[in-house]
Amino acid sequence: MTKTRKTRTNLVHGGTRRSQYNEVSEAIFLTQGFVYDSAEDAEARFIQAGDDEFIYARYGNPTVRMFEERIALLEGAEDAFATASGMAAVNGALTSMLKAGDHLVSARALFGSCLYIVDEILTRFGVEVTLVDGTDLDQWRAAIRPDTKAVFFESMSNPTLEVIDIAAVAELAHAVGALVVVDNVFATPVYSRALELGADVVIYSATKHIDGQGRALGGVILGSRDFIRSTVEPYMKHTGGSMSPFTAWVMLKGLETIDLRVRAQTQGAAAIADALMSHPKLDRVIYPGHPSHPQYDLVQDQMGAGGTMLAIVLKGGQEESFRLLNALEIIVISNNLGDAKSIVTHPATTTHQRLSDEQRAELGISRGLVRLSVGIEDPQDLIDDLLEALDAV
Repeated sequence: MTKTRKTRTNLVHGGTRRSQYNEVSEAIFLTQGFVYDSAEDAEARFIQAGDDEFIYARYGNPTVRMFEERIALLEGAEDAFATASGMAAVNGALTSMLKAGDHLVSARALFGSCLYIVDEILTRFGVEVTLVDGTDLDQWRAAIRPDTKAVFFESMSNPTLEVIDIAAVAELAHAVGALVVVDNVFATPVYSRALELGADVVIYSATKHIDGQGRALGGVILGSRDFIRSTVEPYMKHTGGSMSPFTAWVMLKGLETIDLRVRAQTQGAAAIADALMSHPKLDRVIYPGHPSHPQYDLVQDQMGAGGTMLAIVLKGGQEESFRLLNALEIIVISNNLGDAKSIVTHPATTTHQRLSDEQRAELGISRGLVRLSVGIEDPQDLIDDLLEALDAV
């Protein structure tokens, strides 16, 4: 009898393929190609490869396939394609489905590299792009046209932590037959209900919570089997954005503990938000899981928790932000996120520095905004580190 296994069980055992040696830890098939028993077998495989048949590492690999199947189980997707980085996943998902003359509606609040793909690369090749305030359903309603091919947004924006109503935008998009593409990094696969809420395609930078330990770049595109194998796979295998077998092995190890890590990180983030909420040197603390967040109710409905990220806005702008960062002893300064180590960054001068002052102002990225990715350290140690650093401001 087939049983429906719980999430943590699937994260340890899902998709496992064992070699003839019956290894406990997943094997790394570090090979670029595969041998055929005969010329006829080679011909047959190039016509149609079976589920456990592989041709070339750029097309697929047993270790990579294990990762794809395991993350698909976690997300509740039919299939997945693993990529070399998160940005390879964003580019692959959008570019594989769009062509010259197509219309894309995208939220304006995007990670800098995502905005570059949407606003510069796609338009360079003839895709018409309309940017909207993702939290304003009236703007989505006005921008989506009968010929709109797809909509794209971050379910939780980087770094201001605005949350987009997936179900509401999906309803508008599906009314004209447009696909809904969601960059779901900040929500994490642990709290994701994106497909259930109407997303057609979900994208992750696996570099973040999936690895979660600062070791490797990776990404993944999830969706229906037809979309992944008929649209994404041909584009990715011919343009070279596939994940390496070693990276897939690292990501498999990350998936084993992602549920434990992300839930602990979320508890830490909530505790830090509570501790800093009324601090006199802060204009604002932004945490989606705190009742003060303007979309708190949507966050609870859509994710059930606030996630691992928060932002604080210092009254003294960049000068005080830099003093804070430089005074921290446990929390490290870096531009990554979703790591086991707590990480702080100043978006206006790093991840979003290429934007103009006007663009940053429009997105709410002030010189006083500091983004914090909460790790798995003891929350009280992190709170003490932040409070002592704020005393130095």
